[in-house]
Parts: sequence; structure tokens; C-alpha cells
Amino acid sequence: MDKTFAIIKPRAFEKNLTGPILNMISTAGFRIAAIKSLKLKRSQAEKLYDIHHGKPFYDQLVDYMTSGPIIVMVLEKDNAIQDFRDLIGYTDPEEAGPGTIRRLYGLDKTQNAVHAADSPESFEKEMSLFFKQEDLV
Repeated sequence: MDKTFAIIKPRAFEKNLTGPILNMISTAGFRIAAIKSLKLKRSQAEKLYDIHHGKPFYDQLVDYMTSGPIIVMVLEKDNAIQDFRDLIGYTDPEEAGPGTIRRLYGLDKTQNAVHAADSPESFEKEMSLFFKQEDLV
């Protein structure tokens, strides 16, 4: 089984969309290996998005991600990273395909409902910010 890391972002949490999003994830064949709800500290958000440091949207993204509770998850499935990215759609909800999580529940490029690892390396880095290997079931 491959693994990927995902976050349900503050707006989706605030709008009570976590249930429908989790249902879509489960229906798509993903197994949740670890899950927890928390409020990101600024330092955690900065580490999570350090790849974007210096870009015009970085501060807005960090502010948004620390604005409310989130759900962090490790998901398992064959081809997990690509299959999850297909399920969530493009970053911009307007460009995301019909039926994708971001198209259904996203507001804009920043408040796009979910975050997903884009490679095995980002999975390891992002997952380790929130979970230890022994947390995975």
C-alpha cells in the first residue's frame, strides 16, 4: 500500500464539510492510517509551506492555514499520491474537474478545501510534521 498526506483546510472544517470530504475519500478506496484534528501554529504552517516561502501568496496561505482547525491525515491506497491528487483536482477550484473535492468545496486557490502531498518526498516531510511512524495503523 502506498501512502499520502492530506489536510482538510480551515474553511472546509468551519463549513462542516469534513464529513462529505471524508466520505469521498473513503468511497474512492482510501484507508485512513492516521487522523487528527488540530489548530496549526504559525511555525508549523511555515514549515509545511516552506517550499512557497518568498512567493506572493505565502503569507496569505500561512495566515489562512492558522485561522482555524484542520484535519491532518495519512491515507493508504495503491498509487495513493496520484489517485488522491486526481480526487481533489487542481489548486484553483474553477479549473478543477467536475466532482473533485476542490471543485465541490473550494472557494479559491488558497481556500481550496484540501491539501495533498505531491510526491513521496513531500509525503515524508509533511507526515513527519504531525505523525510518527508508530502513529500509523
